[in-house]
Amino acid sequence: MKDPLPIAEIWRGDVLESLHLGHVVIADSTGHRHVWGDPDALILPRSSYKMIQALPLVASGAADAAGLGRARLALACASHKAEARHVETVSAWLGDLGLDETALRCGPQPPRDQHERDRLIRADLPPDQTHNNCSGKHTGFLTLAKHLRAGPEYLDIDHPVQRDVRAVFSELTGSDANRWSVDGCSAPNFACSIAELARAMAWFATAGTRGDRLSRSAVRVAEAMMAHPEMVAGETRACTELMRAAAGQVALKTGAEGVFVAILPGQGLGVAVKAVDGATRAAECAVTAVLVHLGVLAADHPTARRFMSPRVTNWRGIETGWIQPAPGFPG
Repeated sequence: MKDPLPIAEIWRGDVLESLHLGHVVIADSTGHRHVWGDPDALILPRSSYKMIQALPLVASGAADAAGLGRARLALACASHKAEARHVETVSAWLGDLGLDETALRCGPQPPRDQHERDRLIRADLPPDQTHNNCSGKHTGFLTLAKHLRAGPEYLDIDHPVQRDVRAVFSELTGSDANRWSVDGCSAPNFACSIAELARAMAWFATAGTRGDRLSRSAVRVAEAMMAHPEMVAGETRACTELMRAAAGQVALKTGAEGVFVAILPGQGLGVAVKAVDGATRAAECAVTAVLVHLGVLAADHPTARRFMSPRVTNWRGIETGWIQPAPGFPG
């Protein structure tokens, strides 16, 4: 077992105030291409693998049967802010299924979007399950459950929906998927190594070179994410802003506890990042540094600078420090 290595530093003046350690793997179709830290480190992908969870929705024919366009497919992969467009799309999608938000099993969550939060406060309304950042994924699960004529408890580990997700996850990662935990949205979250997660992203990246149904479905999912980055996260979020800046070169997805993945179809590469302390700022810095290293973004692009080397300011707006990739990373 190898130790994690530095991936991001936080400086305040001339003092190194904080140091984030992590594991990073860049993989191609043959396996590891570049490793930083321990490729065998076991992680929970959290929301970073929502594109895998969405694959059965497409491969089964459920997405086509429900007439899902790219925007809804992107939303099925989302950890959204509950902007109006996210909430309205989920509500309309549920309505098309003949359901409402009570069919969801993700739980209510206060919106991260300030406009929607203010709207609820003014109307004296509580948030509901459509505001949950995973509500698009769960509506995708419900769409698949309806197509399979399965029961409403689509999060049960033995439900046909989760059996399909587990099978696809195992196929793409090479993991036996026997270890799993309950995610923040109550869905099963299957454990794998950081290298296995990168391998799955490389499988997505090379899907266009294959003609089987699952690979064709993967192309559709990744293209939906890149076509509608605003549905995958929302304004100011790293997934959305970095995909916009990369202009169709990469599909990106963050996950809780410092996980980030990238799919680069043009290069046939997959990337997986894990900040071992769970820090989002470290994962965002690291994945942006990898994109710059791979030529997807220029180091001086404003969006690259925003996430790779953001300035740290205090409450008076005075610049007090900055974040940057650790020396030598990504190598």
